[in-house]
Amino acid sequence: MRVLLVPNYSRPSAVEGATMIAHYLEANDIDVAWAHDKKKAPLSRTTCDGCDLVISLGGDGTLLRAASIVQFSEVPVLGLSYGHLGFLTGAGSDQVIRTVGRALAGEMHVSRRATLAVDVTFESDEGDVVLEDRFCLNEVALSRGMRGDIVSFDVEVSGCHIDRLRADGFVVATATGSTGYALSAGGPIVTPEFNGMVCVPIAPHTIQARAFLTGASDVVEITTAPERPVDRCVFCDGQLVGEGLGRPTKIAARRGPGDMVLLDGDDQSFYRSVSRVFYGGPRSF
Repeated sequence: MRVLLVPNYSRPSAVEGATMIAHYLEANDIDVAWAHDKKKAPLSRTTCDGCDLVISLGGDGTLLRAASIVQFSEVPVLGLSYGHLGFLTGAGSDQVIRTVGRALAGEMHVSRRATLAVDVTFESDEGDVVLEDRFCLNEVALSRGMRGDIVSFDVEVSGCHIDRLRADGFVVATATGSTGYALSAGGPIVTPEFNGMVCVPIAPHTIQARAFLTGASDVVEITTAPERPVDRCVFCDGQLVGEGLGRPTKIAARRGPGDMVLLDGDDQSFYRSVSRVFYGGPRSF
């Protein structure tokens, strides 16, 4: 068996927790691999090849990094909370070894989360076209560029034109991402069992534009208006996409070919997190 540790290297407590887990695993004859420290080796790439479990130690951002390593492979991910909010991360740091033991024994609840497969088309000033394909656990977002100009774009769902909008941008999120950027932009909180997409305009210049949900097999396409070629950016799970490739002209988002497999306490963990984070409920796992 092989376990990949993905700690937040900027948090000493997370690194200490990962070291403690590594000693526990090695004492039980389990191979341990470590994700690289992005600050020390920004060009290095970590994979989960040959791994049976990935453990994230940090906040939701660290779990998103673990997700970007796993992508569509469906290797289970256990999130241990060492962050500020910890909505995605499940178990507290005081229960680390017991929780890891339960994960290895197959005693954790399995939450399958829909992902996004995203294609982004870029066009340079010289007319060169580049297509970037990306994985997302949370969302893909079109937003304003450095100059702050509003963006004009068309939204289509499975070939049906919804509207041309002028806005600060547009978010296409999974159910997991519904509690992130999409929620901040006015979208709903959606149960993890929902397999469609959450579509949310960002500060639209009309009161008629509303968030909406799609089916699991739908494809959402966002095409920027050619007559308004302002600066704009595309982000996948908060990371800038296609820097230096030119202007993004089209985004196509669909459900990914593989789910993210998250391990948590039980089938009520999501609602307890909703209670704790958004309604002031107690922190318990």
